[in-house]
Amino acid sequence: MYLACALSLIIATSCGANSKKSTTVAENIQTVKAPDFDADSAYQYVNAQVAFGPRVLNTPQHVACGNYLAAKLEEFGAKVTNQYADLLRYDGVILKARNIIGSYKPENKKRVLLFAHWDTRPWADNDPNEQNHHTPILGANDGASGVGVLLEIARLLGQQQPELGVDIIFFDAEDYGAPQFYNGEHKEEYWCLGTQYWARNPHVQGYNARFGILLDMVGGKNATFYKEGYSEKYAKDVNDKVWKKANEMGYGRFFIDKEGSPVTDDHLFINRLAGIPSIDIIPTDEGSELSSFGSFWHTVNDTMDIIDRSTLKAVGQTVLEVIYNEK
Repeated sequence: MYLACALSLIIATSCGANSKKSTTVAENIQTVKAPDFDADSAYQYVNAQVAFGPRVLNTPQHVACGNYLAAKLEEFGAKVTNQYADLLRYDGVILKARNIIGSYKPENKKRVLLFAHWDTRPWADNDPNEQNHHTPILGANDGASGVGVLLEIARLLGQQQPELGVDIIFFDAEDYGAPQFYNGEHKEEYWCLGTQYWARNPHVQGYNARFGILLDMVGGKNATFYKEGYSEKYAKDVNDKVWKKANEMGYGRFFIDKEGSPVTDDHLFINRLAGIPSIDIIPTDEGSELSSFGSFWHTVNDTMDIIDRSTLKAVGQTVLEVIYNEK
């Protein structure tokens, strides 16, 4: 009886010591609680962009939406830089482009880059109905969703900033790759024109960031995000960090821990031209016969009907947790 009690006491004391040690270690590696991402707010920012109509360059709708985006960033406390440029479309048409940059803690050398494109495709060239191929798309998902998530992040940054400086860039003229009905040569560099321009002419001389995260088409219902191929090539550690955080937070049904196909997107030129390791959070729809990005991709059906707050929440909260825990 005495021996049993003594052993129980030793075990209890030992467990208590281990528990205390574990608590101390846990306290030392405790994560920072990021602000709560408001999916309703992000949804409204998506809807506000769509309300302007297609954001096709060289149109009044494009100018008006650009003014709205710059004003929101300024309202949310960012130092705003507008980068205007004349860019050549695949067929030689001059595009009046505008990259919109919002910087937080611009004096901090330790930085993170978050970006999305805000223009919309001028042709619904993937639409099943050939009569729609020359119709501009509304781009609720393809364009507005990534910008909407970043506007909500900007709002939260204005209230509580992380340790690092953050730059949010809305790139223009991303979706101007030659349409499917074009009979000439289709080149990779026809896409992401605003990003290529910024990568060669950054808003701050010698600009650098620890890493970059691109959000593209991040609002679709039942979206699944695989680790995009170029992201794995150029920034595998960033991919791993983001997907691990997403799964820790219970967003594993959105963030699938498998490698997907490489996609020519803004992050590719940030990696190649600017040398900033960057990833692309972009959906892969293995069940769609029309496109791996979903049946509504580059069609007239890319409307608010396909935007889901739960997808916006999963992406937005994950990105917040990553940047607020970056030291």
